[in-house]
Amino acid sequence: LPIMMLVAIAIKIEDPKGKVIFGHMRVGKDGRLFPCLKFRSMFANAEEMKKNFTEEEKREYAETFKLKNDPRITKIGKFIRKTSIDEFPQFINVLKGDMSLVGPRPYLPREIEDMGDTYPYITAVKPGVTGLWQVKGRNEVTFKDRLNLDMEYFEKKNLLFEIKILFWTVSSVVHKKGAK
Repeated sequence: LPIMMLVAIAIKIEDPKGKVIFGHMRVGKDGRLFPCLKFRSMFANAEEMKKNFTEEEKREYAETFKLKNDPRITKIGKFIRKTSIDEFPQFINVLKGDMSLVGPRPYLPREIEDMGDTYPYITAVKPGVTGLWQVKGRNEVTFKDRLNLDMEYFEKKNLLFEIKILFWTVSSVVHKKGAK
């Protein structure tokens, strides 16, 4: 809680216009959509800033929906993303019952079609704050690999395996594995 309060203050100091926490719609258990909570890591006018992308940035964004050096990310945003602190508000999602500590990361609604045959298996469990995707490389893993990791989780799911994933998560966060 003290870390969350400090982050909230830092976000408001750097960019006082926007909300501190935002919810973006994600696919949960049984395909139910829910607002997945995160600390805001971009400027409040991030959508508007897309108009100022260079041609190279427009091409990169069109391919990946991300930028390696995104000008919309605030200084505190870079820090909280790299340290995964931006994910802390998802513990509220856990308390509300939308998520669990361990499970597949919640997918975007636009990714449902791309999930193909894995969709019913991945959505058979609650999405998690952490999971195999995070500990096996996060942003360095392809979408297909992410689906395979989520299927591996589904097939191996048990308490001992989830405890291992929690320990691996601590190591991944400390070493900033796959963080951007």
